[in-house]
Amino acid sequence: EDESEEEPKLKYERLSNGVTEILQKDAASCMTVHEKFLALGTHYGKVYLLDVQGNITQKFDVSPVKINQISLDESGEHMGVCSEDGKVQVFGLYSAEEFHETFDCPIKIVAVHPQFVRSHFKQFVTGGKKLLLYERGWMNRWKPSVLHEGEGNIRNVKWRGHLIAWANNMGVKILDMISKQRITNVPRDDISLRPDMYPCSLCWKDNLTLIIGWGNSVKICSVKERHASEMRDLPNRYVEIVFQFETEFHISGLAPLCDQLVVLSYVKEISEKTEVECCARPRLDIVQPLPESCEEISSDALTVRGFQENECRDYHLEYSEGESLFYIISPRDVVVAKERDQDDHIDWLLEKKKYEEALMAAEISQKTIKKHKILDIGLAYINHLVEKGEYDLAARKCQKILGKNTDLWEFEVYKFKEIGQLKAISRYLPRRDPVLKPLIYEMVLHEFLESDYEGFATLIKEWPGDLYNNTIIVQAVVDHLKKDPQNRTLLRTLAELYTYDQRYGRALEIYLTLRHKDVFQLIHKHNLFSSIRDKIVLLMDFDAEKAVDMLLDNEDKISIDRVVEELENRPELQHVYLHKLFKRDHHKGQRYHEKQISLYAEYDRPNLLPFLRDSTHCPLEKALEICQQRNFVEETVYLLSRMGNSRSALKMIMEELHDVDKAIEFAKEQDDGELWEDLILYSIDKPPFITGLLNNIGTHVDPILLIHRIKEGMEIPNLRDSLVKILQDYNLQILLREGCKKILVADSLSLLKKMHRTQMKGVLVDEENICESCLSPVLPSDASKSFSVVVFHCRHMFHKECLPVSNTVSPVQFCNICSAKHRGPGSAILEMKK
Repeated sequence: EDESEEEPKLKYERLSNGVTEILQKDAASCMTVHEKFLALGTHYGKVYLLDVQGNITQKFDVSPVKINQISLDESGEHMGVCSEDGKVQVFGLYSAEEFHETFDCPIKIVAVHPQFVRSHFKQFVTGGKKLLLYERGWMNRWKPSVLHEGEGNIRNVKWRGHLIAWANNMGVKILDMISKQRITNVPRDDISLRPDMYPCSLCWKDNLTLIIGWGNSVKICSVKERHASEMRDLPNRYVEIVFQFETEFHISGLAPLCDQLVVLSYVKEISEKTEVECCARPRLDIVQPLPESCEEISSDALTVRGFQENECRDYHLEYSEGESLFYIISPRDVVVAKERDQDDHIDWLLEKKKYEEALMAAEISQKTIKKHKILDIGLAYINHLVEKGEYDLAARKCQKILGKNTDLWEFEVYKFKEIGQLKAISRYLPRRDPVLKPLIYEMVLHEFLESDYEGFATLIKEWPGDLYNNTIIVQAVVDHLKKDPQNRTLLRTLAELYTYDQRYGRALEIYLTLRHKDVFQLIHKHNLFSSIRDKIVLLMDFDAEKAVDMLLDNEDKISIDRVVEELENRPELQHVYLHKLFKRDHHKGQRYHEKQISLYAEYDRPNLLPFLRDSTHCPLEKALEICQQRNFVEETVYLLSRMGNSRSALKMIMEELHDVDKAIEFAKEQDDGELWEDLILYSIDKPPFITGLLNNIGTHVDPILLIHRIKEGMEIPNLRDSLVKILQDYNLQILLREGCKKILVADSLSLLKKMHRTQMKGVLVDEENICESCLSPVLPSDASKSFSVVVFHCRHMFHKECLPVSNTVSPVQFCNICSAKHRGPGSAILEMKK
């Protein structure tokens, strides 16, 4: 048995049954293989027909001495037999056709025509001292003819198609039966070997390729057609040796295997005990022919019965072309070699503990394998991984191997439990299609709960809640929390379990206690707004911004009034909520605007003034009172101005803020002359204020009014610069006015020219135009009559006689219609007369 890591190519078994029975009393001398049956010849002159299992189906007593050769045609209906006493028989296995002949010398070989079943191919050859061809002719008489003689005994003949190859003492010849010409002679290499002890092995790979093995030399010959120009007196075919190499041992038989060769070798070795050369086990090698050498693919030593007594000539190799079966025949044993199939390949992989490769091979060939099942291989693989301690890999493979088989899953889980590795398989347990018994999942969860809270939490999060009995697991978690009440992992997991069990109120309490980020998601997902009515403060404490957004988005479920009421004792949170509400809608919380004034004043002064500006529901008196109490000047100024008390507001700016720029800005906004007067009066004794006024009021008040009021001798900072600025502003105004005047003059002139051009254009008067006074056509129906028509620039037309006589001295007339409608006068542009 080969223990190497390389997988063998062939597998072997003895041909038993009837063969065993025959070889106990007799010895095998030759055998021929047909695809339907086997024919075995013995040393006692018997021929047995066997089935492929070795059972005897027919027996022939041919001769009292050794059978040398059995030949079958391709149909398997005719057999040729020759024996050591010179007898030759060719007969039909299913017909009465028979030929008998006895020669005066041993006949070593017989070969019937491959197509013997056909009437015009009734031919066979025999080989003794001569190679004789027998042909059936007239009156069913057999006519012999000598094909070759004179080179010793013919010891092997192979007939394929129209070619016959035979071997004698000198070499191998090939005869073309069509032309009856010998086309080659391949001499043997080692003439020192006795041809009767080391006979030549011949086999046809196909109709044109002959394989020759003799001694330790192998030649592969190809029969080729000779070109017409080379014919002359030569045969029309020739032979080329395409491969030639030597083997390590003497050859007993050859057979083709695809593009490789199967070689049966006779081996001798030196005995370690006696140091005498003795016969060893024969070898069956598969080799890859190369032009001048060969590559060994595999090599097997065969233990056949009695191999110690056998010679090279005692072994034969026969093969069945269709099934790649090779028969090794020895006197006491017949061994069958077969190509290994996928089942054998998987067997070898399992033997070498290559389970993953075996599983892959089984999956690829699942339609062709007969002996193995993917599931059995997979289970063996899992067991192997467990034995090696690779628990995670074993658990991962369970997903693929066990598939949807719940019984096997449960069996494996219990097996992992026994070895204390439930955690390893937990990640790979099926969660949908199939689903195992709840007990399995509960068992795994209890295992984690005892030793790994984080792992337990992960499983609860990943596993659907319907895989196990929620009540049992909740109770188990509660029991553990009694030992460790503040364990956040257990509390978080308990909240998730309550969520699966639809006990959302309890889950929410835990989430709020833990300040867990998923609390808002939980409320939205399960519509828990009724449960949070009394937990608004907790939510706001956790995340005020998210809580306010959620409450405002769901006003229909939790009213504004309820929220404000709940936050009554937490004004800072109340302010956050009302401020966000006001930002969204200025009117929704109008009833709380008065409250918001105090809240803004207390917690968010920067937003108080914007609130006062934007709110239309804010009580101004209340706001003014609060702002004055807190001395909020800016807010008080705004409220005073909004309430119409601009003078008090201005006074407060000047007295409280001392900000002349702000005072001027305020006066500009109000645009009230009295305010400017108050501002000037207040500023007249304050030089810095005077400077500010001089720099800014030039566009609203005449600076002269301010300058005249400045007391003699008062020192005003930057007075010169202020006066220069006033003069520059004045000059700039003059320049602007002059520029505007120029633009207006240019535009007026352009428009005048345009009007003049327009009024100088002609006006079309036709029969459709009517007099605006008498409403009759302007043009007379009789063109020969004289007429007079007046057309105004406004396009109104009159008969001249229909126009009223002007009372003024000026000859210019105006359109009565346009003058009456106050559209502006239009003078006549044309008077038509004829």
